[in-house]
Amino acid sequence: MKNKNLFGTCPYFTAQKILVGKWSLLILHYLDGEVLRFKQLERLLAPIAQTTLTKQLRGLEEHGLIERKVYTQIPPRVEYSLTQVGREFKPVLEKLELWGEIYIKYLENKNKT
Repeated sequence: MKNKNLFGTCPYFTAQKILVGKWSLLILHYLDGEVLRFKQLERLLAPIAQTTLTKQLRGLEEHGLIERKVYTQIPPRVEYSLTQVGREFKPVLEKLELWGEIYIKYLENKNKT
């Protein structure tokens, strides 16, 4: 079976394809319960490049995890927030945080020896 056929059928492949990029998890983390503008995200993720942030946001929006709301005003304002399916990712983020904390302790203990 070719990899492209796994998208939408294999949960691991589908999740990996959607969460591509080094910043996607952090973007979802920062948008958890928040509505943020592009510049706010850019500051939180520094030193991310604007083009990289734009690409990551477009990918997450394309896959339905975040939504982009454009306000027609001067200067233009764009806000990002999680969609319902994006909010469903919260338990995964919590488990990743827990595992990350465990792994950091492992590294600290490993470096002591």
